[in-house]
Amino acid sequence: MLRQTVRSHKARLPPEGSERRDYEKHLWTLQEMIILAVQCVCLVIVLCWFFYRSVWACLPLSMLGIWYGKNRQVRIAQEDRRNLLLQFCDMTQSAASAMKAGYSVENAFLESYVDMCMMYGESSMICQELNVLRRGLIMNITLEELLTDFGQRSHVPQIREFASVFSIARKSGGNMAEIIRSTADVIHRLVETREEIQTQTAARRMERNIMNVMPFAILAYVDAGNKGYFDSLYHNLTGVAIMTVCLIVYLTAYFLSARILDKALDVLK
Repeated sequence: MLRQTVRSHKARLPPEGSERRDYEKHLWTLQEMIILAVQCVCLVIVLCWFFYRSVWACLPLSMLGIWYGKNRQVRIAQEDRRNLLLQFCDMTQSAASAMKAGYSVENAFLESYVDMCMMYGESSMICQELNVLRRGLIMNITLEELLTDFGQRSHVPQIREFASVFSIARKSGGNMAEIIRSTADVIHRLVETREEIQTQTAARRMERNIMNVMPFAILAYVDAGNKGYFDSLYHNLTGVAIMTVCLIVYLTAYFLSARILDKALDVLK
């Protein structure tokens, strides 16, 4: 009966092409990789020009470009996981509503695919995962195993905890609709808290971005109005030492400001 119901969803589900994804890393497209590479190169060029004005400085400063690229990859992957958590929360609420309407647990999760397509589109992460779930059910894999596997691949603690609670409740024969609903409400409150924190710190993040650019803007303005004003700081040992200290101070301030603002979102970890 379940197999027939699952097959009845095929017309509304994406084709057999979705793979089990590990959300620890972002799936980069060629365009995204090119843009990131250009950003890293531009960063190295800007630092070389303002701090050393020497082509030879590109070699050591290229390490900063590599670090920026790796850090950007980590941050985008973190954003993917945060979006996945939001989509997962909406999916569980949709599944709980379907269960209250009389659907079985498995069919309730499959039925939520339609709502997720309307909210996020067929190419969204949660729709791809629901497609993986559907294929697993066709292969007679239990829903508990599929959710546990999803939780492990997501690297999101809240999804892993949901899978654990779901598995225990399924074995103990609890009220699945109520358990899913209450767990989804907890996750939803967590997501709302994150959104409120991001809204409250948006001004501070904008100020940080402005302050990160301001030193270069000031240097460019002074240099444009007074040609040769900073010549004594370049191409000599004393000037290189001074600019190296300035670069270290700038990078320290950059890292500290990023760390302080990131601390506000530790509630999600």
